Amino acid sequence: MFRTLLISMPMAVALALASLAGPVAAQQSRTTAPPPSAAQQLPSPSAPAVSPAQASTSAPPAISQQQPAADSAPASPGALQQPAAAAPVSSADATNLLKPEPTTLHDLSPWSMFLTADILVKFVMIGLAFASLVTWTICIAKMIELSLAQRALRAALTTISESRSLAEAQMALGAKDGVLASLLAAAMREARLSAGISSDAGIKERAASNFAEIVRAESRRIRLGMGLLATIGATSPFVGLFGTVWGIMNSFIGISKAQTTNLAVVAPGIAEALLATALGLVAAIPAVIIYNHFARVTKGYTELVGRASGAAGRLLSRDLDRTHVSSIGEARSRAAE
Repeated sequence: MFRTLLISMPMAVALALASLAGPVAAQQSRTTAPPPSAAQQLPSPSAPAVSPAQASTSAPPAISQQQPAADSAPASPGALQQPAAAAPVSSADATNLLKPEPTTLHDLSPWSMFLTADILVKFVMIGLAFASLVTWTICIAKMIELSLAQRALRAALTTISESRSLAEAQMALGAKDGVLASLLAAAMREARLSAGISSDAGIKERAASNFAEIVRAESRRIRLGMGLLATIGATSPFVGLFGTVWGIMNSFIGISKAQTTNLAVVAPGIAEALLATALGLVAAIPAVIIYNHFARVTKGYTELVGRASGAAGRLLSRDLDRTHVSSIGEARSRAAE
């Protein structure tokens, strides 16, 4: 009896250890390896045979110790739930997965950039647009004014080309107003005020002084607005550059706040800043070209006014010479009598 107990005790200890290791092995089999098949659960043929007496003495403890393992393990290997197989991915789905997510597109039209610009940049843009409008207004106005003035002065010079005296020239011009009429009126006034003075040189000098004042006044009148064109052409690029610097400064401030160097973040601000420079050039380039054009046209008109001054001076000289000739003739006739 004692020998039988000594033989059965190692077997009971082994069965108890196997029952304790059963839950751990079952848990590991769920995560790492597939469940064992029925053939793998059969006892090894090399295991020692157990006598009926040993089985009867050791069976109750083994069953009681293996009961928790049976409760914690699944009922059968087939009861373990297998993970669902992944659905096949088509080539179109793979292409869509590789595509980047669409980003928000900014409207970079000039009007939208103006609306989203900084308030100071807006003022710069409005000022440059107004300067451009002033430039084209002066261009149209000066073109009409110079064309009409040159045509009228050429017609007046043609009219008095055959006149022999100041009075005859004034009658030929009639009631027309213009620089030539002002020159003839100044010559007549000086001749009337210098009546009784025998010095022709003094009369001509005083008349030439009056003519120079009239020519200068006409030059100032015809050049009215040219200084504004020069100012716009010289300062508009720098005003636009100021707006660009301010806009780029705000863009860099936005970069520091957003903590990103993504071009999509800074591109709208930089585009708004560069729009100010573009408007500055749009205002400056036509202003410079129009100023240079009208400077040449004005110079030609000033030369035409100089011709009118010379024509009035010649008529005054004839009247003075004719007066002296008539006075000399009268003196001779009186001496002959």
